[in-house]
Amino acid sequence: MGNTRRILLATCLALGLPALASGAATPGSPAPDFTLAARDGGKVSLASLRGQVVMINFWATWCGPCRQEMPLLAQLQAKYEPLGFTLLGVNVEPDSAAAVTWLKGVPVAFPILFDTDSAVAGRFGVEGMPSTVFVDRNGQVRYVHRGYKPGDEARYADMIRSLVKE
Repeated sequence: MGNTRRILLATCLALGLPALASGAATPGSPAPDFTLAARDGGKVSLASLRGQVVMINFWATWCGPCRQEMPLLAQLQAKYEPLGFTLLGVNVEPDSAAAVTWLKGVPVAFPILFDTDSAVAGRFGVEGMPSTVFVDRNGQVRYVHRGYKPGDEARYADMIRSLVKE
């Protein structure tokens, strides 16, 4: 991704505006692979999770709905992890320090990854926060959910249950 595109995407994400989403991951398409630094100091790649149902949640600390749904996402991870489910929280802020600080007050056990240049968000066609992508065990995008409002976690649970049954 060129510098101009990165700056445009980062600006749009920061302002909560739609961005140009070329090459967006759409249901039925292969999920773009990525490797990102994790909060625990390691790295996580999507390819390493093949065989799992993966929920990728793109978020930022300045996003109110992101902050509201984070504890609910932690509950989903705890409930469905034994069935082969993994949730990845991908923070898109240029400086991950805000995310690290905010997460100290939120009990989150799932991996938090840092997409500081929004390159991965761009590959997935993220246009606003939060954005959530569900990937099946074969690495295919199955569902894309944009935004969050109370009650969406029930829809997430339905999607997870349908995918872990496959």
